[in-house]
Amino acid sequence: MAYTTTRRATLAALAATPLLPLPLKAQAPFPDRAIRLIVPFAPGGNSDLTARACAPAMSAKLGQPVVVENRAGAGGSVAAQQVARVRPDGYTILLGSNGPLTINPSVQANLGYDPLRDFTPMGLFVRTPMVIAVHRSIPVQSVAELIAYSKANPGKLGFGSSGIASTAHLSLEMFNAATGAGITHIPYGSGGALTPDLISGTISGAITEISTALPLHREGTVRILAVAASARLPQAPELPTATEAGVAGYEAAAFVGIVAPTGIPDNVAKALGEAVAAAVADPAVRARLEGMGSLMASATEATPAGFAGFLQRETAWTRTAAERAGLRAG
Repeated sequence: MAYTTTRRATLAALAATPLLPLPLKAQAPFPDRAIRLIVPFAPGGNSDLTARACAPAMSAKLGQPVVVENRAGAGGSVAAQQVARVRPDGYTILLGSNGPLTINPSVQANLGYDPLRDFTPMGLFVRTPMVIAVHRSIPVQSVAELIAYSKANPGKLGFGSSGIASTAHLSLEMFNAATGAGITHIPYGSGGALTPDLISGTISGAITEISTALPLHREGTVRILAVAASARLPQAPELPTATEAGVAGYEAAAFVGIVAPTGIPDNVAKALGEAVAAAVADPAVRARLEGMGSLMASATEATPAGFAGFLQRETAWTRTAAERAGLRAG
């Protein structure tokens, strides 16, 4: 009887005890090995230089190596499609830029990936204005002289870009449309790939990121005629804006940030976002990238939410630019 009474009392007590939730499954620590940062362009261009400047600061924040890998092809689409298909664990991430994230969806059909669906923004690194630059052998000293020379010598001027439907290509087509210059487009795999031909004079000039052209301008190899920005750059205040040079409202910039495959765990997204912000805030990184002519992201743009908003605005601008340049998906 005593045993039965005790058992009944125990069961009654258990029934009266509130149920507590089971402990949540702990998320695995991140990272515990190296992270692969895929650059979708050839070495030497603006995206590659930015990646290699920011990777060490990201590594310091994450406590693991961030290894830069270049996979060029189709204006960045080859690498973007590959990264979109990897396991979303944060160990393979993409250096996101205009080409794979905003331009290609506007001008290419059947990409094999959807930037909005397949990627999650982690943060913006930089915006890098485009410049109009000519080889020193071209007898022009201003944008107005460039336009006049091109019209007087149809088909003679060929400008390199970082690829078909790249930001530089769009910018060149917009320049031609705005001025009637008629400059021939010569596509390369990246800003770095066109540099040897620009130095040698094989191509007449380029519309390219200032990070590519500014060192050559300072050496006297090329002549930057104007910057496609709303204001003069503090790194090169002697260079006029395109508007000042006579092409009103002509603005274009490459952007570079980090995106990861959609579906990464929250703790991984948090760690990667903090690593991007740390790189943007790092004084050595800022000095290096600003020295090349880039404009660092704001504290807001360096966050996942800030970069997402930036991408929405940039996508809208790109669609308009592509239509003006006569480039459409098809």
